Amino acid sequence: MDVRTALSLRMTSLLLGARSVDDVPGIVEWFGAMQAQDLNSVLWSLGARLPGRTLPEIVAETEQRQVVRTWPMRGTVHLIPSADAHWMLDLTGVRQLTAVNKRWDYLGLDEKIANRAMEILAAALAAGGGRLPRSECLGALAEGGLDVTGQRGYHLLWYASQRSLTAIAPNSGAEQTFVLLDEWVPTRNRPSREEGLAILARRYFRSHGPATVKDFAGWTTLTLTDSRAGIAAAGLVAVDVDGVEMWADPEALDAGPVTGWWALPGFDEYLLGYKDRSMMATKEQLAKIVPGGNGVFQSTLVHDGRVMATWKRTLGKKAVTVTVLPLADFDLDDARPALEGFAGYLGLPLIVKNP
Repeated sequence: MDVRTALSLRMTSLLLGARSVDDVPGIVEWFGAMQAQDLNSVLWSLGARLPGRTLPEIVAETEQRQVVRTWPMRGTVHLIPSADAHWMLDLTGVRQLTAVNKRWDYLGLDEKIANRAMEILAAALAAGGGRLPRSECLGALAEGGLDVTGQRGYHLLWYASQRSLTAIAPNSGAEQTFVLLDEWVPTRNRPSREEGLAILARRYFRSHGPATVKDFAGWTTLTLTDSRAGIAAAGLVAVDVDGVEMWADPEALDAGPVTGWWALPGFDEYLLGYKDRSMMATKEQLAKIVPGGNGVFQSTLVHDGRVMATWKRTLGKKAVTVTVLPLADFDLDDARPALEGFAGYLGLPLIVKNP
């Protein structure tokens, strides 16, 4: 298989070609996890895969409790199926706790303080109906005698979520809210460790494949041994992509070619889901997509699976202005329908600038 064919298959896997899922819970379950440390970014990741759906409609679906944001892997916030939160935290999220003592030493925390924070948060959330804004969670910790200055408050909120006590719910206005995970999740899935590895592999490769075992290990922070065990149990197919062994869902191999333009947010699985991004962008382009290598990805305009430009949006009362910064030669009029889709999602007219 050549790279062009593999890239076309990836776009279908990423639900950027033929769309077989038509709601937020279905998309999140398809991926297994979608990077979501930036809320606006993940909401548009969903919107880009649900053409015609508006931002308020997307947000309303996230309030149905079938999805939740937490830290299931890589120490990064992801949007995941609520019913899978507990076992994912136990399988991959727990790996982030191995170095927690070093972080505690740096912040002046310890296990006693962390456990006391969990007790305070549990009581405050129960008294608040199971859901509170972030500021009120931090206020409760401070009233309980804990120092939440600097990064201490954020770390204690993270720790409570990492331990499956809390999770991030949709915003209240512009403010993040936290919930008691057990109250947000009506039922939970309970796969064995081996079953969990297979589920992660199946979901990753059906939503990102063809991809390598190193891509999967990097996405989950699993060891290569566990990653290979998951792949072996997931019923995947090995494919050769110009001499590189990759894996794919066998059903995806029957997909036809995918063409078109997409306006994607910076923190989309299109780029974030891979260790090796060379199929989608050159080194020179990646340096401009992640300027300074600081981990902050710019939004991208993508054509037939390849990055063509970055873009920035400015929201006004009467329109959204999108500034396009080309990284390759193309006719901006060809890409305009993808940007119109973003403007429609916001419910605003579009103004395009090309400096």
